[in-house]
Amino acid sequence: MVLVGVVVRVHGLRGEAVVDLHTDAPDERFAPGTVLTVRRSGGARSAPLTVATARPHSGRLLVRFDGVEDRDGAEALRGAQLLLPTSALDAPADPDEFHAHQLEGLRAELTDGTVVGTVREVVHGPGGELLVLQRPDGPEAMVPFVTAIVPTVDLGGGRIVLDPPEGLLDPEE
Repeated sequence: MVLVGVVVRVHGLRGEAVVDLHTDAPDERFAPGTVLTVRRSGGARSAPLTVATARPHSGRLLVRFDGVEDRDGAEALRGAQLLLPTSALDAPADPDEFHAHQLEGLRAELTDGTVVGTVREVVHGPGGELLVLQRPDGPEAMVPFVTAIVPTVDLGGGRIVLDPPEGLLDPEE
């Protein structure tokens, strides 16, 4: 399963929910009729939801789901993670593009082969994607996912190669 959105709050009185996006293809992932798996806090799953309508709003989506008819119904979804099976995702057309779930769990190593961590998460920010590295010997590191710093993504080998500028991976004092 791959995370495509999180319900952050209610919008209006007719059951619309504000969804924080975790996908670069919201038109596809939240198209009317799309069935999403719902994961609640603590990891419990509840009945799937079917998208009735979705529209952009201030960098997020306003989504109404079948069977959620009012504010109370939408409020009950607050904090829910919305998931799709990875099998529902098409492979990216560009060989230099990747889905977040493909990167998560990859070993991160420097160009000399030194292992510096594991990709724990991909954060989609306004300036681009950041790889969150879980370091074996210290705090997490945030690495911009750009070719200059991540010249190699080797999915088959289970690794990414980093060529970071000086200080990027140093722990903050």
